[in-house]
Order: sequence, then C-alpha cells, then structure tokens
Amino acid sequence: AVVSTQSTGMHGEQDQVIPGNALVVDHKRSYKVLSRFGNNFLQRFEGSVISNPVLQGLTILDTPGVLSGEKQRISRGYDFTGVVQWFAERVDMIILLFDAHKLDISDEFQRVIEACKGNDTKIRIVLNKADKVTNQQLMRVYGALMWSLGKVLNTPEVARVYIGSFWDQPYQNDDNRKLFEAEEEDLFKDIQQVPRGAIIRKLNDLIKRSRLAKTHAYIISHLKNEMPAVFGKDAKQKQLIANLPAIFEQIQRATGLPAGDFPKIDDFADILRDCDFSTFKKLNLPMIEALDKMISTELPRLMSQVPQDQEVAHEDYMQSVRKRDGGALYDKNETPFGLGTTLDILNAPIPVADYQYEFEQLGPDSEGKITGTQAKAPMQDSKLPNTTLKRIWTLGDVDKDGRLDIQEFCIVKQLIKLKLDGHELPLEVPKLWMEGLEDRYRR
Repeated sequence: AVVSTQSTGMHGEQDQVIPGNALVVDHKRSYKVLSRFGNNFLQRFEGSVISNPVLQGLTILDTPGVLSGEKQRISRGYDFTGVVQWFAERVDMIILLFDAHKLDISDEFQRVIEACKGNDTKIRIVLNKADKVTNQQLMRVYGALMWSLGKVLNTPEVARVYIGSFWDQPYQNDDNRKLFEAEEEDLFKDIQQVPRGAIIRKLNDLIKRSRLAKTHAYIISHLKNEMPAVFGKDAKQKQLIANLPAIFEQIQRATGLPAGDFPKIDDFADILRDCDFSTFKKLNLPMIEALDKMISTELPRLMSQVPQDQEVAHEDYMQSVRKRDGGALYDKNETPFGLGTTLDILNAPIPVADYQYEFEQLGPDSEGKITGTQAKAPMQDSKLPNTTLKRIWTLGDVDKDGRLDIQEFCIVKQLIKLKLDGHELPLEVPKLWMEGLEDRYRR
C-alpha cells in the first residue's frame, strides 16, 4: 500500500503524535537538520510517541510506500531520495520489504536502494507474504529477487534475505511453516541486537567520518594550492573540476590514502561548481597529526572499554522488554511454541462441552492435564503463526505450570477462534472466563 506519511516511532510516557514542524524544533530530538527538506516534507513527517519498553532502546522509522507504475508520475513535492539518504547514513539497520507476489523494482525504489549505498552492512532484505505461494513458486520468487537486487545493489556480497509472512493472520499455505518460523526468529534476534551494538556502530561511524574528513582536507588543500594568485581564477577552477579524476589519483599516490575514502567525482564536482577555491584553507598538518593519533590510539582505547558497559546497558533494556510477555523481541521459553475489542465471545461463559471430546482425545494425565507437546499440534491446526500461538499459550496457561486442564484448554481454543474471526487478542483472560477458577489458580 502507498502511504503519504513518513513517521518515526519513539518512546515516551504518554502516547501522542508530534507533527513534523514541531518535531524539528524539539531540542530533545535529533531531527533539526531535516528542516532543510522544506515544508512539503515536514507536513508529511510525524513522530509517534508510544509508552512501550521496546522503544526505550529502539526508534523505528516507517517510510511511505514506494510509488510504482503510473503513480511514479506523481511528484511527492520534496526530495524523497535525499530524505532516505539522510536517514540511511544515521540508522543502525535498513529493512527493504518485498512482497512475494510483487517483486518489481520501480524506478523510485531503485533510486531509494541506490541512496542506501555505502551502508550495505546495515541492509536486510525481507521477502514478505511468502505463504501466498507454493514451495516451487517460492524458489523461483527467491531466485528472481536475488537477480533483481544484484543489478541494483551491484555488490558481490549477497544481502541477507529473511523469508516469511510477517503478520499474525493464518498462513494461506503452511507447507513452509518451519522455514517461516526460523526466519522470523532470526530476524527478531537481528533486530534485538541493534541496541546492543549501537555504541560500537557509533564509534565505527566516527572513525569513518574521520577518515573521510582527512581525505577531504587533502583535496581542498590541493585545490587551494593550484589556484592562481590574481588572474584567471574562474578558468583555472573549471579546469580543476574537469580534471578531478587525475587530481584524486595524484593525491592518492602522494599520501597513500585509500581510493575508497575519496568522494564520488560527479557529486563532488557539482558541489565545487558553487564554491570559490580561493577561500579554501591550506592543510593544517598539526590537526592532521592529531586526527591520525585519535584514529590509531584514542579510539581503539575507547573501544576496549565498550563491551562491558554495553553488556550492562543491553541487559537493562532487555529486562524492560521482558515485562511484555510474549512480545516479538522477547522469546519466552515456557511455551511449547519456541523461544519465548470487546466482543460477544469475550462476554460469554466458556463452552466447555464444545471442547470436552477433543480434550479427552489428546489423552490427559491422571491430574486431568495435557502437556505442551500434546497441545501443540491441535493449536497449529489453526495455521496461525507461532508468534500468535505463543501469546495464546501464555494467556491460556493460567497457572503457569506448562500444562493445560480442560478449562485452560477451552480458553486457548476460544482465543484461537477469536483470532481466526479477525479480532485482536485481549491483554488478559476475560474475568467471565475465570469465574470459579480464581481460587484454584491464585498463586
């Protein structure tokens, strides 16, 4: 779906939506620079503040849907690619989402991917809605996706692709259920590590920017030295811009700077055309020496102090996430499904008789209970994703003993029915379902 708003999800004590113009003047946020993209962008940019422990360690940015087909002719009214590039340089992870039944890479999507270049290690590919195709079709879709991406990304390294159906509705084709669940678990683990590695990534970006700044200083100094003192400045400046490839090669040979630290020639030339080279500064060797010392000595010493502090900070963050039992970023091991709306059905007593026969067929033990292994198969018959079944198990296992009696089994079946009818799960078991059971389950 194509949406017109670019929004960011942030943590806060009270839920609220902050418009873009207000967001960029908020000194507590880091979006002030975005004001340069103009009012048309800011009218479509907003921040959603949510009281959720997951967002204490993460800020999630949701971009508008990429235009395709005839819609590409519609102007967004702002530099969409430029905005994407600005965020790509600052985020810790970039997720490119593809639908299994729609792999076309439109012209705008290609520009978006190209804007992310230089941040290849941050990119993750998600092949979504894979339950809508068969096993054979999925193999062809995956191959077609990698072929299409290979032409755009233009890198020998293969990007990590996560395959699945990332929503909480029943699978249309559950032949690949185990694959989808393993991929989903890997993706959430990958996301879970983002706060943990944030400090290292910031230091890495600091080193990267320091190296680029050093190269930039040598280029500017060279251009300054080549300028005439009085006459012919404009002609000389145009000549230097035209000879940038040779100048870069000359600086590289003289200084030993890596070719990868030099800017893109076309982009750099466009910027230089609006500059007056005579105003450039000459190379400050003491500052270059101080920069080299920082890169070779100070930053490695700082990085050696990071792991222990980072581990403590990550554990504090995960403790807060653990309060949300069954949350996607927290694996709850007690369930048999892996690591980790007011409706009529919620306002009616549990129909125990409807599920009595099915429960007895599962072979309850002498205490009248079935294990998680016994309950797993009939629950998976619903074709609901395991992330949803985890939540249902967590709610249904009222006494938290890892087993279900007939009442708990009925609660589970009712929750499954509720979800299959297209409704959201309640945050807790309805009190009406618990009547007569409170004393029994009170811990």
